[in-house]
Amino acid sequence: MNFAQLKTQATDLFSEASFIHHIDNDADYEQALALMDELIEDYDQYKPLIELLSISIEKWENQAPEFAEFNQRIAALDDGVAVLRTLMDQYQIKAEDLKAEIGSKSLVSMILGGSRKLTRDHIQSLSERFRLEPSVFFHHV
Repeated sequence: MNFAQLKTQATDLFSEASFIHHIDNDADYEQALALMDELIEDYDQYKPLIELLSISIEKWENQAPEFAEFNQRIAALDDGVAVLRTLMDQYQIKAEDLKAEIGSKSLVSMILGGSRKLTRDHIQSLSERFRLEPSVFFHHV
């Protein structure tokens, strides 16, 4: 392996697109997201670059002031509720769509609002519906 050539290519890449390894501002963030959209189209081919870029994006989203309020709200959420909200968003489903797994629309709303908790039966039903391990609904340290 020619390390000199590899180092030159890496230096060229990071000088052209430094946001791949470190995002400094909103413009870098927008470029990182645009590149990620391109790379995802051929995930298997670009997996190592996607992984590096995703670390950069995650660090920015965890530190950038515009995400502070969102991050605080997420941190305050019960893990199960956060997972449930994410699933609802990803699958574009509403509270009434979870009748079989949780029950009434109002119960789903109470769970999402934090006044009620997901039960073991709810978690089991949701896990089966979305083909997930029940452990994703619990806090991981």
